[in-house]
Amino acid sequence: MRPRFTAAVALTATAALALTGCTKKNDTDTGTGAAASGDKTYKVAFVPKLQGVPYFEAMNAGGKEAAAALGNVEWLYQGPTQADAAAQADIVRSYIQQKVDALIVAPNDPDSMAPLLQQAKDAGIHVATADTDAPSSVREVFVNQATAEGIGQGLTDSLLTAMGGKGKYAIVSCGQTAENLNSWIEVQKAYTKEKYPEAEIVDIVYAGEDQAKATQMATDLMNAHPDLTGLVGECTSSAPGVAQAVKDAGKIGKVFTVGLGTPQAMKPYLTDKSSTAAILWDVENLGYLTAWAGAQLAQGKPFAATNNVSSDLSAVAYTEADKMLLLGPALAITDQNVDQFNY
Repeated sequence: MRPRFTAAVALTATAALALTGCTKKNDTDTGTGAAASGDKTYKVAFVPKLQGVPYFEAMNAGGKEAAAALGNVEWLYQGPTQADAAAQADIVRSYIQQKVDALIVAPNDPDSMAPLLQQAKDAGIHVATADTDAPSSVREVFVNQATAEGIGQGLTDSLLTAMGGKGKYAIVSCGQTAENLNSWIEVQKAYTKEKYPEAEIVDIVYAGEDQAKATQMATDLMNAHPDLTGLVGECTSSAPGVAQAVKDAGKIGKVFTVGLGTPQAMKPYLTDKSSTAAILWDVENLGYLTAWAGAQLAQGKPFAATNNVSSDLSAVAYTEADKMLLLGPALAITDQNVDQFNY
């Protein structure tokens, strides 16, 4: 079993950030997370935006752990090797043909994924989204890592604190159609205008899931805006990308960065101060919750308002209005706690 951590950093609407306590999961969950009786094994398939990157591989690890704990789940995991909506669609179609019991997707393009989720539902397959949503689809639940407000405000407060509450910054995002990234950016726009009137977002660019491209774009932004003092990497490839650009330019301490980076990928940048913080969540717990949610759907079990999923996830909230399971508050990963993570 992987090591777990406990920490305490508070996250509020004004962006105090709180770490959820994480300890070793029980081999057998209790409450609604208990392994179901019976001989049937349920096939739960998860299709990430991109396979082979630390973020989704950490989700996969969590999903495998949940499957082992539940005892009646076969966890299937496959994604495209590039963040490509068409390639992801082909994998979804394959799982529909395999007649899995539950199909969960992190859509690269929610609009083009919606008809495929309808096809899966028509074939008798339970459908859900995780990590990023397709809100206009027939998905039965969205397994959400944290609220858009919590993430967007956390990113903004962390960066603007480093910038002294004022100045110009830019955002290097990833996929232009990613619903989660776009929702966070909308929060950042509104929150910056409301709380930091002396700060301004001067540009938003899109690097796909390409770290080298993110570095080049961040470099171009610094050249185009010589008075730029902040950069946000909006996903796990652009977060280290923007920090690398600042490092390469010799602007550590002059241009500050934050992002949505995985801990070990961000560690060298947190250590040398080219990144102030990574705002994230326990990604393995997100994978665990995703597999558990798929098992609940496959077995026809309803979600409670509060769900006891495991020892780590003993009070996961579900809201019927938007059919959302919420993992919890965002995490602030800094040079002080980065070693508590092994992914």
